[in-house]
Amino acid sequence: MKLVVDGQPIEFQACDSLLVALLRAGLQPTGGGCLCLGGDCPHCLATVDGVSYVRTCQVAAQPGLVVERHPASGYPPLPSVDRLGPETPARNLHCDVVVIGAGPAGQAAAAEAAVAGKQVITLEATEGQEAVGVYPGPLVVARTAEGMWHLHVREEVIVATGAAELQPVAPGAHLAGLVTARAASRLARAGLDLGHVVAVGTPPEGVAVAVVSGELVRFEGESRVEAVVVRDAAGTEQRHACDTVSLGLGLHPRDALRRMGHDGPVRAVGDAARESDIPPCPQAGVVCPCAGVTVDDLASVWERGFHELELVKRATLAGTGTCQGSACLPYIRSFLADRGQALQPPFTARPVTRQLTLGEIAAGADHQATPRTALDAEHRRLGARMERIGGWWRPWSYGDVWQEYWAVREAVSLGDVSTLGKMRVSGPDALEFLERLYPTRVSTIRPGRSRYVLLLDERGYVMDDGLVCCDGDSRYTLTFTSGGSSQAEMWLRDWAESWELDVRLLNQTMSLGAINVTGPLANELLARAGVTEPPPYMHHTVAPVAGIECKIFRLSFTGERSYELHHPAEHSVTLWRALTALGTDLGLKPHGIQALLKLRLEKGHIIVGQDTDFDSTPRRLAHEWAVKLDKAFFVGRQAVLRTNRLPLDRQLVGFVMAGEAPVEGAVIWHGQTYAGHVTSSTWAPSLGQAVMLGWLKRFDGELPAEVTIDGRPARRVATPFYDPEGNRARL
Repeated sequence: MKLVVDGQPIEFQACDSLLVALLRAGLQPTGGGCLCLGGDCPHCLATVDGVSYVRTCQVAAQPGLVVERHPASGYPPLPSVDRLGPETPARNLHCDVVVIGAGPAGQAAAAEAAVAGKQVITLEATEGQEAVGVYPGPLVVARTAEGMWHLHVREEVIVATGAAELQPVAPGAHLAGLVTARAASRLARAGLDLGHVVAVGTPPEGVAVAVVSGELVRFEGESRVEAVVVRDAAGTEQRHACDTVSLGLGLHPRDALRRMGHDGPVRAVGDAARESDIPPCPQAGVVCPCAGVTVDDLASVWERGFHELELVKRATLAGTGTCQGSACLPYIRSFLADRGQALQPPFTARPVTRQLTLGEIAAGADHQATPRTALDAEHRRLGARMERIGGWWRPWSYGDVWQEYWAVREAVSLGDVSTLGKMRVSGPDALEFLERLYPTRVSTIRPGRSRYVLLLDERGYVMDDGLVCCDGDSRYTLTFTSGGSSQAEMWLRDWAESWELDVRLLNQTMSLGAINVTGPLANELLARAGVTEPPPYMHHTVAPVAGIECKIFRLSFTGERSYELHHPAEHSVTLWRALTALGTDLGLKPHGIQALLKLRLEKGHIIVGQDTDFDSTPRRLAHEWAVKLDKAFFVGRQAVLRTNRLPLDRQLVGFVMAGEAPVEGAVIWHGQTYAGHVTSSTWAPSLGQAVMLGWLKRFDGELPAEVTIDGRPARRVATPFYDPEGNRARL
């Protein structure tokens, strides 16, 4: 039987592990280092059938396996071509108790639980059931031959994983021919010729060895060990020639899974619950072979003030590699204790304990499908280029953005705005609820009227914007941005519950479609559709449009006369096609998001999340007009009052410049000094110049009138850029 290693076939015997097969052929996966054969060290790793970081000691040799040895330093190479791996299934299993490890301690714990009438599942790595993480719940995740198991535990997780052998830390520990005592016994039983074996520490069972005593000093050799040097009690170095060194330096518990679940019903039994043997403080050599951290590195971070185990881990990356601290943790604890620190407990363990493939990580995960509006097929039929925007599939362009742009500016156009957040609020406390929530006076919004509003968090920062529309006594419609609607809903529900107000919240984002009819000829198109008396600006009404009952909102995001037609989503296609047919001779064309972004920017309308930062206050956005500080209370009021007392450091402002628009994100310079960055930019055909919004710093309390963007001069101007009086939207 043969398998392939680095392009060459090698023979193996029945019952060989992959590591044993490699050693029979005179090969070591990473070129050297102390082998433990227990899955605890990083020295037997290889890429097997395209999957890297496989522990060859825990994989059975099989005919046809393709193995690539890992380099002695650095990382295994990435695949030269993308390829789909096999699908990894996931099973959800439920039980009372999970026992991890089927050794004597694990078997005893499983039997005790079964006698008590518990439903028990036992995981054993040597049988292909390897626990890789413990999560809150508790949830135990295991990698098995048949896929990933997600074990949902009702009562207790018992860790019976035993103890690992200490690795050596000394110069030359990278050489081949070093094995732990247990590994030496297993290799001898497998029939491997270990040659002349010198044992340091506890000798292996069943192996003829020369036992030496004393303090381990170093290993000597070129690529393979030729001698081990120890120091006796008198301080004299003794050199012992050998072919193999067996190292019985002590044990430390395999308790990473217990430490993951330390705040839940997780306990260790057997050797997994023992205290770790603490080796002598290392004097030289590599402490963490995964990250290449040396004793000198530990000394360096100590001198820089990193004295806590968790900080040493972060400063050096020791313990963050393949073996997750199994090799280095006892030595780092010893190092810190030697410098006068109390023996510190092991650092926090976090899933996962083994490297997983992306398929194994994703197994069983739900795919969060990108939602589509009811008009998605219409957009694609019209040749739209679809993009994921604001969490939805939306039409970016129908092929010619400037035709779409001019249809809005000079004729009439349709836009799909079904993605906007739409919520109904009603109930006896609806008005009080909205007054507390929004920084405007909701009580002054009359039935049939709408008002632009900001949604603030407790820190006074803008988290969303939209409309509050009064539908009548204790009934309101709210709108939110497409990307912010889900968070806005949770925000509203949390506050309603916290304040114990009697309100009803109904999210209609998915159930209602919305079509924007916009452009100078919008009234003509609606008249043909049966709407002879459309609502005035910032009003709304209910009326049939082309036979479809709609709630008609008069507003404008494009800067032209606009009407949003909200209607049951099942009628969206019928309404869209009817309006399209009625507007054929009016030059009607649909517009996508690319054109809409240009149109809105000419009007200086902000997009929350693009033009705003996490700390954007209304004052920084020049939106103080949307905040009524004479109100006794609204969410974020106290923070707004506090930040308003601070000097204004920067603002979102408008710029114009000749030539093409710079890229969004371009740096703004005031002389040689960084002054901000561009958040939105476009060429404005109606104005014959580029227009931008951007964050601009104040210098000596003033905003610069002239700046440099993209190496060209730009001028700060007031917004809106287009139709500043707003006559076209209000006509």
